[in-house]
Amino acid sequence: MKMRPFSVSKSSVGSSSLLGYTIIFISLLVHKLDSAHFSVIGPVHPITASVGDEVILVCRLSPSMSAKNMEVRWYRAQFSSVVHLYREGKDQYTEQMSEYRGRTEFLKDGLADGRVALRIGNIRLSDSGLYKCFFQSEFSYQEAALELQVSVSGTNPLISIEGYQDGGIRMVCQSGGWYPEPQSLWKELQGQPLPSLPAKYFRDENGLFQTESVLIVRENSNRNLTCTIRNNILNQEEESSIYIADSFFPKVSHVTVILLSLNLLVWGFFIPLPIYYLWKQYKEKDSLHSKLKVFEEKLRFQVEKEKGKFHLPQCVSKMKKK
Repeated sequence: MKMRPFSVSKSSVGSSSLLGYTIIFISLLVHKLDSAHFSVIGPVHPITASVGDEVILVCRLSPSMSAKNMEVRWYRAQFSSVVHLYREGKDQYTEQMSEYRGRTEFLKDGLADGRVALRIGNIRLSDSGLYKCFFQSEFSYQEAALELQVSVSGTNPLISIEGYQDGGIRMVCQSGGWYPEPQSLWKELQGQPLPSLPAKYFRDENGLFQTESVLIVRENSNRNLTCTIRNNILNQEEESSIYIADSFFPKVSHVTVILLSLNLLVWGFFIPLPIYYLWKQYKEKDSLHSKLKVFEEKLRFQVEKEKGKFHLPQCVSKMKKK
C-alpha cells in the first residue's frame, strides 16, 4: 500500500495565516483596551497657599502610563470652567477662563509616566475651592478632585484699654486682614489660656476678616497678658503682650471706707425726718380738707333752711289778702 505524500493547499495556508493575524490583532487590541483602563489619583489632603504666592496642583495616572497623547483638563465647578487645557500635544487657551489667563503653566516633565502638574501664580482669594483633574484617552476617561485652600495672615494684634467693666479693666485685642476666620486667644505669661468674652468677626470690602476679642482683668488676676491671633490653615500666628500696672486699678483706703460708712449712717438718719414731716403735713392737710368739706355742707344746709323760712310768711300773707 502506497502512502500519499502530505500536501497543503494554498487555500488552507491562506486561512491559517488569516487566523494567525486575527489572533494577533485581537491580542493586541485586548492588551490595548486593557491598558486603556486607568484611574486618576490626586492629593489626599487639601493644598494650602497664601494670597500672592504660587501653587502646584499634581495628579497622576494609575497604573503608570504615558499621557502625551491624552487630553488633560483642569476645571472648576463645571466641565466648561477651564483652568487649563492640554490637548493634541499642546496647550489650548481658547476655552480658558479669563481670570486664569497668564497665571497658569502646565508642567510636562512627567507626562511620559502619567504624572502632570499645573502651576498657578499670583494666588487670589477667589482661587480657593475645588478643582478637577481630567484625563481622556482614545478609549477611556477618568478624573480626580482636589481642594485648594487660600489663606491670609493678618496684622499684628493691637491691645487697648477701654475703661472699666464688671469690676475689672476692659481689655480689647483687635487685628485685621485675615482669611478665613482666625482663632483669637488671650493667654497669661506661662501660656495658659484665659477666659474671655466670645470674639467678634467683621468682613471688610476685600473679603478679609477683622477680629475683636475682649478680656476683663481684675485686680487679683494675672497682669502679664498676651493676645494671640492664629491662622490654623497656614499654621501661622501673630501676638502682642502687655503688662497691667497697679495704677490702673482704683485704690480705696480704710479712711475712705470709714468716711463713706459714716456718711451712709448720717444720711440714713436724717433722710427719713423730712420724709416724715412731709407725710405729716400731707395728712394734716387732708384732714383739714375733709373738715372744710363737712363745714361747707352744713353751711349750705343752713342757708337753704333760712331761705325756706323767709318765703313761707309771704305765701301766707298773700292767701289772706285773697
